Amino acid sequence: MADPKDKKKNPAASASSAGHDSSDQGDGAHDDGHGHGGHGSELTDVIELGSRGDGLSKIALGVGVGGLVVSVVLGGGVFGLVFQRAYLAAFMWGLSISVGALAWVTIQHLMAARASIVMRRLGEVVAQGVMIMALLALPLLVPVLMHNPVLYSWLDHEVVEKFHLHSKEPWLSSGTFAIRVAIYFGFFIFFARFLLETSIKQQAPGQGQALAAKLQARSAPGMIAFAILLTFCSIDFLMTLDPIWFSTIFGVYYFSTAILTFCSVLMLGIIWLQSRGVLSSAITAEHRHDVGKFMFGFIIFWTYIGFSQFMLIWYANIPEETHWFHDRLEGSWKPATLVLAALHFAIPFFGLMSREVKRNKKAMVFWSLWVLAVCWFDMYWLVAPNFLKDGVSIGVVDITTLLGVGGVLLWFVLWRAKEVSLLASGAPRLDQSLAFENI
Repeated sequence: MADPKDKKKNPAASASSAGHDSSDQGDGAHDDGHGHGGHGSELTDVIELGSRGDGLSKIALGVGVGGLVVSVVLGGGVFGLVFQRAYLAAFMWGLSISVGALAWVTIQHLMAARASIVMRRLGEVVAQGVMIMALLALPLLVPVLMHNPVLYSWLDHEVVEKFHLHSKEPWLSSGTFAIRVAIYFGFFIFFARFLLETSIKQQAPGQGQALAAKLQARSAPGMIAFAILLTFCSIDFLMTLDPIWFSTIFGVYYFSTAILTFCSVLMLGIIWLQSRGVLSSAITAEHRHDVGKFMFGFIIFWTYIGFSQFMLIWYANIPEETHWFHDRLEGSWKPATLVLAALHFAIPFFGLMSREVKRNKKAMVFWSLWVLAVCWFDMYWLVAPNFLKDGVSIGVVDITTLLGVGGVLLWFVLWRAKEVSLLASGAPRLDQSLAFENI
């Protein structure tokens, strides 16, 4: 059952939305432009992390660095195949969280969303993780620059000749690969910083409405650029592991994973912060319910995209496409593929369907961790069959690289969170967000 305290009316909203309807009226015309701070309204919540995350931050850094060191040692060195394939799966999992946050925040601005305003700063902070992920991309980028085909067989001239990849050489080359990676992360970092810094500037008196309009206007072209670059990023890091195979829907497949992993992290972050007394009344069961609906919706969306990709390739029956699925339906990969479908769709679909579950903190901690674990397994399923033809083999290095990437990313996000307020207190219509209720 849901926490009884969460069913009470939000005390912050009582003061902040007096005389205001919880519906979207006049696009915030009655707001003073700097959120809860105007017209005598008060918000008594703690909205800064301060030293509350120091303990977790130290643990995350220790686990992260330790996990990566162990992975390099046990995985045959930085250029070892065991390390490289395990690290790629963990890296793309970690990247999905950061770019998922960036996409989620952009969507909120595009829609001028009201419900998410109290949570939006958390998304803006998690999106800053693209900075550390750019640094963590180096172990994958350096072998490419050194023409080491440990991961990407298109760096091997014999493979190029065997599979007649000459027409793809302008794209599949170490130099152009490195340039594209620089463009991807350059844009992700620039856009993430823009969203956070502009949001913080809204706290200046009288700036709320103007900057909200600017954020919405920039988010339109930003989302288009983001979609294109994320698609090619997923193609470069994942799809080119098999230089013959191609799918026009692969970028959308990765995007669905990104939203799922971020929403799971957002849910865990909210619950953890509230256990530390931060944003304890600003974010209610109503807002957590909304995040749960995002998770439920994108579980269905991932399934739709995944099945569409499989069905169209199976129906066309083109050898250059079907062999990719054939590798995942042979030996122990076949039950692994069926297990992935059950863990990623069938079980969480029924598990997250209930309204009560989405409003229950303990239940959502469980399902958020479930989704994060399954999304990592999905990344493993995309990477490993290209190298492990005999079947599934999840080893120690796969786990330590996951802990390593996850730990370093968590440490960086907590460090960035200490530098800013965790509530977008200058945003217009914050009072309506505080008073938000699900239908």
